Amino acid sequence: MKLKMMNITNLDKFFHVINQCDGAVELNLPEGGSVNLKSTLSQYFSLATVFSNGSIKELSLTTHTPEDSERLIHFMVQG
Repeated sequence: MKLKMMNITNLDKFFHVINQCDGAVELNLPEGGSVNLKSTLSQYFSLATVFSNGSIKELSLTTHTPEDSERLIHFMVQG
């Protein structure tokens, strides 16, 4: 399922939710392709480049299980 997330300010909690997901959670890159956010190396890379200002304005993700989509939707709603 494709999800668009916006205005993420708590990156620690965001990656905690990502790590709880059972399947892959992919960051869809604007130039095409994707990065698996469940990889610790990808998380560090993402923090250093995409999220360098401490928050995320907009993010496009792909999940592969309904439960993972629900986790991320719950995070978006609850913060």
